Amino acid sequence: MSNAVSALNSERHEGFVTVSEAGLVGMITIRSDQASKPLVKALKDLGLSLPPKRGITEAGGLVLAWMSPDELLLICPHDQAPAHTGALEAALAKTHALVVNVSDARALMHVRGARADEVMMKLSPADIQQLPAGEMRRTRFAQVPAAFWRSGREEISVICFRSVAAYVMGLLEVSARPGSELF
Repeated sequence: MSNAVSALNSERHEGFVTVSEAGLVGMITIRSDQASKPLVKALKDLGLSLPPKRGITEAGGLVLAWMSPDELLLICPHDQAPAHTGALEAALAKTHALVVNVSDARALMHVRGARADEVMMKLSPADIQQLPAGEMRRTRFAQVPAAFWRSGREEISVICFRSVAAYVMGLLEVSARPGSELF
């Protein structure tokens, strides 16, 4: 069996902010009626509550993101993803639902620093300065889909497909180069 590796081997760049890949992270897509009692119970069993529209809930090292009216994304430690996937599949087995471990198909990056918003302003049409903590945004960075949220006071987390991780990292790195600040 091969060893799992992250998309960019924890690549990191220093500019007017720090841009880094998070390394191996577990991610599970859950497609279901978000009002279904089995889903709500399964999330409660993980210590999580259903996030509001475009929201994020967190508990016990787990992050649950609202992705669309019938899609959630559970972010967890990479080694816990198979167990969480199995538990969710079992809990939702008698309902119309899909649970898929997409950990190896996604990449997570962080933009950290007092000017993280400026990097995102170059890449997304979203009003970054008005983005509250705990709100997920799905968008495009140039030619590729991405999602992001304010994950700390001076931190924005970005999720993209693994196949375009190097491209997204390049966009973030160029947007964070010293001398390209917006303000």
